[in-house]
Order: sequence, then C-alpha cells, then structure tokens
Amino acid sequence: MKHSKVGSVMVSEVVRAQYATPFKEIARLLNRHHISGLPVVDEEQRVIGVISETDLMARQARAEEASSTAEHRFHLPVGRGSRTELRRARARTAGQLMSQPPVTAHADDSIAEAARIMAQHKVERLPVIDEEDRLVGIVTRRDLLQVFLRPDDAIRREVVDEVLVRTLWLMPGTLDVQVHEGVVTLGGQVERRSEKEIAARMTGHIDGVVALVDQLTYRLDDSHLRPDEQALHGVADDWLRRT
Repeated sequence: MKHSKVGSVMVSEVVRAQYATPFKEIARLLNRHHISGLPVVDEEQRVIGVISETDLMARQARAEEASSTAEHRFHLPVGRGSRTELRRARARTAGQLMSQPPVTAHADDSIAEAARIMAQHKVERLPVIDEEDRLVGIVTRRDLLQVFLRPDDAIRREVVDEVLVRTLWLMPGTLDVQVHEGVVTLGGQVERRSEKEIAARMTGHIDGVVALVDQLTYRLDDSHLRPDEQALHGVADDWLRRT
C-alpha cells in the first residue's frame, strides 16, 4: 500500500530569500506572491531558516518597543534572550530575522508525516529538501488537505484492491465496504481475528480515510498463536510481522 508523498503535492517553484535579502524586499515578496512565508537559503540553495508574516510583524512590534524604552534598556543587564530580541528588533536582512533551525520535510515523506511535523511545530508550511538539505519545493497545510479531497469511490477501490484482494487474498465481494465522506465502514466475517485486525489497520492508513467503522467479525480467535502458526496466506502473515 502506497501513501501519497509530499513530493506529489508540493509546489516546486518556490519564492525564497537569501541571507542578505533586505527586510523591505521580503515584505514585497510576500505581498507580490500572496504568500505568508518563505524559506531562506544560502549560496548552494540549502535551507537555513524560514520567515513568516508573523516574524515581520513581530519585528516591527519589537522595534517600536525597543525605541520607546531605549533609556530603560540601556541601564538593564542584557541576557542572551534579551540580546536575541534586540537583534531581531533591529533586523534589516532575512538572515537576522529568520527563525532557525528550519523545520523541513523530504519529498519522500508521507503526507501524514508532514502533517504531524506541522502540528508538532505549529507551522503552516514546510520547505521540502533533498538529501543535501537543498530546497526542492514547499508544502503548505492547504496542500496537505488535498488528500482529504479524494472521492469516496477512489478510497473504496483502494480498500478492496489493496486490503481485501492483495493482502488478505479475498474475493472483492467477500466483505462489505462502504465509504461516505471519507468514513469507511467494513462489514462481514473473516476467517481469523488477525485478518480482522489487519483489515482495520490497513484501511485506517489509506490516504483520505477520515474514520473507520469496524463491524467485522471473525470465526477463529488466533491471537494466542505464534505468527508462524497463523499461516495467513503468506502475504498477510508477512504484513503482520512488519507491523
């Protein structure tokens, strides 16, 4: 079963900045291309940081604060955090303003992996890099949401073809597979409990599946047997051992 990859939904033509790109040019790039952020790259196109609209607005807010409290700041001890804030308040280039280290993804990452990275780091976009950290694309939350636009009939075909036929070696009509708005309902009876678990787990991993309603039953409980005793038609047995 193949998951959709980041490379299939990313944008290859990426608006980017260099370390020395001026502050105002960054603002122009964001406005001209109607984007909310961009990666910063070095001379070899390796991603070294990321800048968002939030960074620009925060810089302006820090600059105003620094200006209005300059006398007080002069007499206060300056720690590492304060120095960083002061540096970003005075940032004139992308390199001084960017957030680093950058949070990135690879083209071969699954869409689910990219979504987890975005949620974990609370970012809206991920620069996509190759094995040498060079920029090859960018993916946004909106791009990742494309996976949930898969038609129900396409999801159903994949459940039948990949799960029932190729893995469990069942005839297409053996189990009842219904899909509505991305919610998959599996019904019917399989031979073994382990087959039921494989069917449910694999179906839940299919791109575009929002939720799974597992109504499958089984005739034999083989949960107490060793994998080599289950003999799940070879393919299913191999899959079980890998998961």
